[in-house]
Amino acid sequence: MYFEDRKTVFFMDKKPIEIKINSDYITLGQFLKFADIIQSGGEAKGWLKCNDVLVNGELDVRRGRKLRTNDKIEIDKKVYVIR
Repeated sequence: MYFEDRKTVFFMDKKPIEIKINSDYITLGQFLKFADIIQSGGEAKGWLKCNDVLVNGELDVRRGRKLRTNDKIEIDKKVYVIR
């Protein structure tokens, strides 16, 4: 299933990748490292400047953004959900 809107195609069939945390929240920078998107926390600031990250459908570039249970993160056509 897909939706086409202004030359953008959104695929809705993909199952999100679940990221399980054992605390109340994880920062966006920690998430990038935990999800193996970056290799070290020091890369987060530069990586976020060059890449689009949607948190719950809104663009966010703050490496300190707190991600909580059920937050949805979209990066490079992949969808992650915090559990």
